[in-house]
Amino acid sequence: MKAIEVAAIVNAKKEKTWKYWTETNHIKNWNFASDEWHCPNAESDLREGGRFTSRMEAKDGSMGFDFGGQFTKVIPNNLLEYTLDDGREVSVIFVDKEGQTEIVETFQPENQNSLELQRQGWQAILDNFKDYVESN
Repeated sequence: MKAIEVAAIVNAKKEKTWKYWTETNHIKNWNFASDEWHCPNAESDLREGGRFTSRMEAKDGSMGFDFGGQFTKVIPNNLLEYTLDDGREVSVIFVDKEGQTEIVETFQPENQNSLELQRQGWQAILDNFKDYVESN
């Protein structure tokens, strides 16, 4: 299946953008697709071979899931690559755009949800990240 790409330009320097993307105290504040959800827990061993996991839950407690995997490439402020626990690969590129940061996230889709639903969900999380960084 063809990879899906989502992108956003964040009005912040790459160093801040990287920090907010990778530090667990920040991840908990943006890693969900809508206001009805939250991320009550995030853990990350940010190094090649290190594991990460985050818990995404509906605020009403009706559903939730763990999202985790292993980092395969870490180039600080520039690139994260990882393999999800289900074997899918993800790449996140951070590009300096004259004091702003373009984030391009490419991921292999899963087979349970439509490609468009997956693209919309990942884009919503990325947009939530952008809003969080720009408001702090």
